[in-house]
Amino acid sequence: MRVAMASVAARRAGRANEDFTGAVPSAAVLVDGAGIPGGESTCRHGVAWYAGRLGAGLLSLLSPVRDRGLARLLAEAIEQVTDEHRETCDVEDPISPSAAVAMLRLSGGRVEYLVLGDAFLVLDRVDGTPLVVSDLREVVISESYRPALEAAAEGEYLRILRDLRAHRNRPGGFWVAKDDPHAADEAITGSCPIAELTGAVLLSNGASRIVDRFGLADWPEVMAVLASSGPAEIIRRVRRAEERDAVAADDATIAYCTELGEP
Repeated sequence: MRVAMASVAARRAGRANEDFTGAVPSAAVLVDGAGIPGGESTCRHGVAWYAGRLGAGLLSLLSPVRDRGLARLLAEAIEQVTDEHRETCDVEDPISPSAAVAMLRLSGGRVEYLVLGDAFLVLDRVDGTPLVVSDLREVVISESYRPALEAAAEGEYLRILRDLRAHRNRPGGFWVAKDDPHAADEAITGSCPIAELTGAVLLSNGASRIVDRFGLADWPEVMAVLASSGPAEIIRRVRRAEERDAVAADDATIAYCTELGEP
């Protein structure tokens, strides 16, 4: 498998890129970290640290393992990174770091996939109809808070955002990687034969804006741009749309997988 990656930070003052992506010969991982201002009081390490440690942990577990499902591996990685900082940080606080996750693995002639949270995974099928894997639960709940967030002053904004984050990892809410490994059980998973695919792409929600926020392209068009110009071109178009519409930039990350075949 060949993987082309691009990741561009939002260039927010004092904030590192909170996305992570990486690959091993038979798997790719994307982690989209999440946090809010003031989160430093709950975790001294920060969102970028959490996303990086979770992503690195997933890659180390994926490298030698083929007999355990992706959800089980994600649960192990969540537990590992939580154990690394539970003695120094308030890992259970609603505003402590969390992340959306997308994973892809080649095994036994099939592509296995997992999505938890608002990341995207798109499988480019031979028949030209991409299979789009996403979890809309966070998007649906977030939309109900959007008017209040847009109208709120700074102090009230943080309170409302805390209320939104309190829906994480509970029935009726939405599910992300955070401190509870059981959240992995809520991930969207599946598989399909490698022979049915020409490629696949993992995107953070800062990159998927090209389709779901700005409507600059549909998924077949995105796959065509990736094939001709690579992931950096997708992010360039997103940044241009953010500037045009005065939309705050987000970290944008893409892992584009081609030549699907097991090593």
